[in-house]
Amino acid sequence: MSRNVQVTFDAHDPRALSSFWRDVLGYVHPGPPGVEIPAGSDPLAAWDEFLARLGVPEDQRNSRSAIEDPDGDGPRIFFQQVPEDKAGKNRVHLDVRAAPGLQGEERMAALEAECERLVALGGNRLQRHDPQPPMAAGHIVMADPEGNEFCLD
Repeated sequence: MSRNVQVTFDAHDPRALSSFWRDVLGYVHPGPPGVEIPAGSDPLAAWDEFLARLGVPEDQRNSRSAIEDPDGDGPRIFFQQVPEDKAGKNRVHLDVRAAPGLQGEERMAALEAECERLVALGGNRLQRHDPQPPMAAGHIVMADPEGNEFCLD
């Protein structure tokens, strides 16, 4: 039997980091349980109201956040607040498939365009790896606003 996977990030600012990854992946913030979110409304504002009604102190309302694939295909991504800084290179990272099926210069141009978009969202470009056929199609290594490495592939 297969299992569903949730990817969890440790973060200083779960709300900000989840918003970055929401925009990277085209995901959404789900609304609070049992709360109907009108179209065009901000789910994060709905969470603030929900947590306030539950009596959660304001300084604890950014202790976690989550994003979900609106189509239900990708994994849920969860962000939990931790006090410590990131200490080293990730042993596991995400590959954002930004150029599926493309090769050579066309592929690298698509990756560069996506890299530019993600830098504007707060990501950091770390390194470009050009294609080396037949084993490597080329990719760009990036980091999210809290320094977690990921690849544009």
